[in-house]
Amino acid sequence: MEEVNYQTAADLGLLPEEFDKIKEILGRTPNFTELSVYSVMWSEHASYKNSIKWLKTLPKKGKHVLAEAGAENAGLVDVGDGYACAFKIESHNHPCAVEPYQGAATGVGGINRDIFTMGARPVAQLNSLRFGNLKLDRTKWLLKGVVKGIGDYGNAFGVPVVGGEVFFDDSYNVNPLVNAMSVGLVRKEKTISAIAKGVGNPVYIVGSSTGKDGIHGSTFASADITEDSANDIPSIQVGDPFMEKLLLEATLELNKTDAVVGMQDMGAAGIICSTSEMSEKGGCGMKVYLDKVPLRQKNIEAWEILLSESQERMLVVVEKGKEKIVEDIFKKWDLACSVIGEVIDEDRLLFHYHGQLVADVPASTLVLGGGAPVYDREYREPAYYNEYKKFDINNVPQPNDLKEAAMCIISNPNIASKRWVYEQYDTMVGTKNMSTNILSDAAIVNVKKTAKALVLTTDCNSRYVKADPEKGTMIAVSEAARNIVCSGGEPCAITNCLNFGNPYNPESYWQFVGAIKGMSQACLRFETPVTGGNVSFYNQSNIDGKIESVNPTPVIGMLGLLHDKKNQMSLAFDKENDVIFLLGKSVEDIASSEYLYSYHKITASPAPYFDIEEEYSLHQTVQKLIKNKLICSAHDVSDGGLFITLTESAMPRNLGFEITTDKKIRKDAFLFGEAQGRVVVSVKAKEIEAFTDFMNSQNVPYQQIGRVTKSEINIDETSFGKIGDIKKIYDTTIESLIINN
Repeated sequence: MEEVNYQTAADLGLLPEEFDKIKEILGRTPNFTELSVYSVMWSEHASYKNSIKWLKTLPKKGKHVLAEAGAENAGLVDVGDGYACAFKIESHNHPCAVEPYQGAATGVGGINRDIFTMGARPVAQLNSLRFGNLKLDRTKWLLKGVVKGIGDYGNAFGVPVVGGEVFFDDSYNVNPLVNAMSVGLVRKEKTISAIAKGVGNPVYIVGSSTGKDGIHGSTFASADITEDSANDIPSIQVGDPFMEKLLLEATLELNKTDAVVGMQDMGAAGIICSTSEMSEKGGCGMKVYLDKVPLRQKNIEAWEILLSESQERMLVVVEKGKEKIVEDIFKKWDLACSVIGEVIDEDRLLFHYHGQLVADVPASTLVLGGGAPVYDREYREPAYYNEYKKFDINNVPQPNDLKEAAMCIISNPNIASKRWVYEQYDTMVGTKNMSTNILSDAAIVNVKKTAKALVLTTDCNSRYVKADPEKGTMIAVSEAARNIVCSGGEPCAITNCLNFGNPYNPESYWQFVGAIKGMSQACLRFETPVTGGNVSFYNQSNIDGKIESVNPTPVIGMLGLLHDKKNQMSLAFDKENDVIFLLGKSVEDIASSEYLYSYHKITASPAPYFDIEEEYSLHQTVQKLIKNKLICSAHDVSDGGLFITLTESAMPRNLGFEITTDKKIRKDAFLFGEAQGRVVVSVKAKEIEAFTDFMNSQNVPYQQIGRVTKSEINIDETSFGKIGDIKKIYDTTIESLIINN
């Protein structure tokens, strides 16, 4: 075994002071295997050493929360009728940057395992994707690979993709973001904890055999993307969705017995992560025999077995004397199931290989909140922040032809339909779980045998966050809540995926700190505590010495509850002559809008207008309107502004609309501005009096702006075209960019 020194530590991504701390913990110099263990467990990806200080400030308690952030593999929320919902979102950004297909596929596999290791059956998947300029060949390659990876794995695994978002921006040209969310349901009394306890209880590894794939994957995810990143392809795991499906069914069958003490997915950092986290949680240790781990290849060393991130594997602690129950179930499902160790009554992980002790480390020193280092990084406001604030709408000329501007926006890939993407996903598999085919602002998933449904969404506009991290992240939480409310639901809790640049860059870290502050404020106001998620730093490329970071992208995955499925609200206009109202304040604001960015090519502006109290009041009002059945559609105003909201409401039934703009503000701001806190609703003529009486009792501005028409769009008596022609552009833009350019 080679000599271990500061250079060895540096090669494994450890700082000199971290190497010193390891020596202090062990009372000696670690061997290579032990140093490798600390290198993965103390990487940013596994330990959150550069983010945990701020993550601890997020609100975690709430009336629905059953398991606080960090307590289990995923968040756990009480949804009533004896059911709990497990949900989580995680990133697989770095793997997707160099091998998009397998990177995305294994991201889907990993997040689903986090759900079913808790005893929950996955019922829905969502994703949030960010790519660069769609005219670049590299972007097309990444997009095609990621979408196919998500589709192939999810379709074979048998869980529908019910929602998500796709956004294109030059900042993601090198480093795409691929965030996958999974949602599952379980009876509250049947949840499984990721814990090890009970001296002498056997420790099993189940599922796939172990190979060299994924070794040091968490270290790879804790560094910038460079010209040499393609050489790290061996760090990327290979997924097998059919194996995962068998593992899911075997796991859920095992959960019906009383044999399981604890269970954990073997994701980042493999065996070492699962053994250390389960042991630390139970206040115990493990004795593990690595030569008993089923292998898929020869010439694999002990440290490689320990760190392998081979997919579709779980660690299960079983009650002694009930081994046969476990082994029979896994034999039935034709899955490997091997005892590799036992629980011991001390804070030590002892790893043996062919009779030799190859590693001896305290479990508590490896995990988040334990002995892993915690850093308080420097942060500094970037110069651009105040430059963005200097933006003046009066310096932006209004277009002579607003119809041309409207068509420019409708054909923008950020606004246009993502049909080319979602048609590659199976959105119907397992549709016994779906509530209805009503098109809503958020995805609706049935909670069987109850009147309830889950309401799910992912949201973040990274341009807003770059312009103002605190306000932009408050908007991300607010929009997620607004989408759930407009669908008829009550926002309950969030999971987050915090995608940022290098934490050692003070300006990137300033964006991160601002985002955490904004998230805290908004989650407290909307009573949506943070149940978990992940931090993905180092989304920064260093190509030929040119350092570029992605836009700060704190993706919000929100869970809501539809208490009565009969109250699900559609975003689609219902019938001709229904009256259209705009709820919320109309503001002369085009800051950070797609209109300003794409049509005027102005990239420097502040975040759009936002007032959290106005937003909160709007949500309460919309909830009451839906409950009292005073409206027949609701759709929030967001990317693309009011024109896009109206058009999206008109297209499902091939209806049109005619509206009159607000003469108190610029016409382009009224149509294309993205000021927050607004919702478009439609009302039956017979309900107008009841609707207006109710609205007059609320503290929310509203105005009648027009009516639903047969098939044409008219604004201030000017035709903007037939809805069918506009829909054709909206539906085919992305496909035509991918195929024709």
